Formats: sequence, structure tokens, C-alpha cells
Amino acid sequence: MAGDSRVHMDHDMEIGVTPTAVQKLPKHMREAQISTEHTHLIADPVKKPRQRYVQKDGKCNVHHGNVQETYRYLSDLFTTLVDLRWRFSLFIFTLVYVVNWLFFGLLWYIIALIRGDLWHSDEEGWTPCVENLNSFVSAFLFSIETETTIGYGYRVITEKCPEGIILLLIQAILGSIVNAMMVGCMFVKISQPKNRAETLMFSHKAVISVRDNKLCLMFRVGDLRNSHIVEASIRAKLIRSQQTKEGEFIPLNQTDINIGFDTGDDRLFLVSPLIISHEINEKSPFWELSQAQMDKEEFEIVVILEGMVEATGMTCQARSSYLDKEVLWGWRFTPVLSLEKGFYEVDYNSFHDIYETNTPSCSAKELAATLREGQLLPTLSLLTPELPKPYTLEPIYTHNPLSKEVDKGEEGEKGEINGSAAALKDQPGLD
Repeated sequence: MAGDSRVHMDHDMEIGVTPTAVQKLPKHMREAQISTEHTHLIADPVKKPRQRYVQKDGKCNVHHGNVQETYRYLSDLFTTLVDLRWRFSLFIFTLVYVVNWLFFGLLWYIIALIRGDLWHSDEEGWTPCVENLNSFVSAFLFSIETETTIGYGYRVITEKCPEGIILLLIQAILGSIVNAMMVGCMFVKISQPKNRAETLMFSHKAVISVRDNKLCLMFRVGDLRNSHIVEASIRAKLIRSQQTKEGEFIPLNQTDINIGFDTGDDRLFLVSPLIISHEINEKSPFWELSQAQMDKEEFEIVVILEGMVEATGMTCQARSSYLDKEVLWGWRFTPVLSLEKGFYEVDYNSFHDIYETNTPSCSAKELAATLREGQLLPTLSLLTPELPKPYTLEPIYTHNPLSKEVDKGEEGEKGEINGSAAALKDQPGLD
């Protein structure tokens, strides 16, 4: 009986029916590989999700760890402060001012303490260094008034305090430096050009289709603002793992993707959305990849748009990327530009829309070879009427009566030729 049940189970697996015992198993066990003596059921390999090198919003997904030379950050303190997050920047901004005011307030309090102004300020004929300074709180308030030049007029330095005059000069100079640095950091952080990049759009998908009988990789870019990006240029990089001929493994190798550098098409006049095209030719990394091979590849395409902000003149850079699963073969972008009365209108609701189109699944190399041989012109015969074939007169052979021995094969061949010649004579216009 056991042998019969095993035969039935093997038979079920061969015809593709899941056994009853396997159906009762948990889901993760039912999806596992099941092997028998006769058949091996192996699930199709599932493509693992690829880790992005650059996020869709342009942020680079790279973290720097084990940095030993941290002093290099302090050598460029201004850039370090600008690159900090907003909460840390505001905290440092407040902390620097408060510590500065407390430090100079303490110095004013020490001067008053050494001169005895705290005890003799009420005596007649006593000239203090700072009038109406009788505690640390008043010294702190005087430090704030001095550095911010508020000038309430209640606490004021006297002319008979040379050490106070020197401290006043030092605080005024250092206060100006602190103001310039902190306000400058806040200004640069607020007006950073990367905020301008938030209004630059990249299509969610990249597509591959035929343009002018050539396979092209395309994606769309657009600018939401009326103020333009001056001297805009775009470039692209292919990120994928590579192993050299010497056996060296390069995990994130960067390869240039030509999108018009040699022709000037990479210089954009970004007034309306543009479709950026990369012609897949002999110099392209996708030259020998067909649709089936493209589905098996693991890569990432990083696109970088650069230019100057028209309002500020600062350089702006916007980035995005497309994983291998986001590059669709045989699709095109839907037009978004329409002509209205007196102007062109852009419909950004259709910015990311694509539609399917007939595209050969072969590689660009095979397509170019086929076009050179003239074997792939399906529309040419429909558009061009067929021309009549010209008549060609074959030489007419006649039987020589002097030759008595004629081979039968030659007689049949000559008979066919004479017959064709006679048929030509019967046609009009050949008399």
C-alpha cells in the first residue's frame, strides 16, 4: 500500500498536481523546493531587491564609517555647520550666542568685583567702571546690550575704566565675527540651491524603444518653476558590479552613458519637459543586451542635472536614479505639451505616463545588423507602391539542322527557351 501511494504521489508531481499532503503544509513549506526520485520541482529564481546607490529624491545612499581623521571636519568649520541638520544648526546657533554673552558678562562682573564696584557703588564720589552694574545678572544684561548695540541707556561704561574700554573693544570685534559667521551659516543654509532642486522633476520610469530605426534609452525631465535653470546640462552614469579580466571585482563601477556630450544635446533649454535620449550604439554599455538579457542584468542608472539658479546665480544639482526593474523595454512617453490660444500648456498630470509600442526584443547590435542587410523594413512595402519588373530578353536558341546528334536534355532546355521567346513575341508592344 505504501508503494502504491508513493507511485500516485510521483504521478501527481509529474502532471503538475500538488499532492494533498503538501497542500496541508504551511505556506512557507509549500513554496519550498520539493524533490522526488523522478522529478525536481525548482521554483524560478526571484530577483532580489537591489539596494539603491542614489535615492529617487537625489540623496546618496552611502554612509561614511570608521573615519579616523575627524579633525578634517573642523578645518572647514563653516561647511560643517552648513551641512548639519536644522535642529543641530539652531542649537549651535543659540548656544554660541548664549555662551558668548555669558563669557563677556562674567568678565564684566570680574572687573566690577576687582574694582570694588559691587560694594562702593552707592557711595558718593565713587566712579564705577560700569554704572548701575551691581550683580552678575546686570553684568550679563550689559554684555547683551554691548554686543547687540541695543543701548537702553541705564548701564553705561565710564571713561575712568581703561580695562573696561579694552574689554569693550574686544567684545565688539569678537561679536562682529560671531555675528558674521552665524548669520552667514543661517543665510547659506536657508538659500541652499538644493532646495531649488525640489522643483526639478524626473520621470518615475526610463524606457527603451526605437527612434529613427535605433534603440534608445529615454527618460523625461521637467522644471516646475517659471524662473529657468541657466546653463543647464545633464549627464548619466551606469552603476553596476564588474569583474576585470585580471579577476579584480569592482562592486560599484561607474560607466559614462552618452546622452549627447559629443553633439551638444546634453545642454538643455529647460523651459518645458524634455525627453533625454541615449542612443544605444557601439559605445553604449547596452549595445549587446537584448530584452531577455536586460531583465537578468542588475544595474542602476544615475542621472545628474546641473545648472545655475537664475534668481541667485548659485549652482544647483538635482539627482535621481533608475534601477534595472524601472527601465521598461518597449514603451514611450505620453506627450504633455499642447498648443493653446497664445501659449503652450504643459500637463504635468501626464508627466510620468507611458504607453506600450512595438519594439524588437533583439539587441541594438542585432537590430543594426538586420537593418544593414535590409531585412527589417515592414512598413516600406506598404508605403511604397511596387514597381513593375522590367522585361529582360533572353537569348533565343534555334536548332541547328546540321547537327544530327542532339542531347535530349539540351533539346528540352532549348525548347523551353524557344517557348519563352515565342511567348514574348505574343505580348503587345514587342513587335
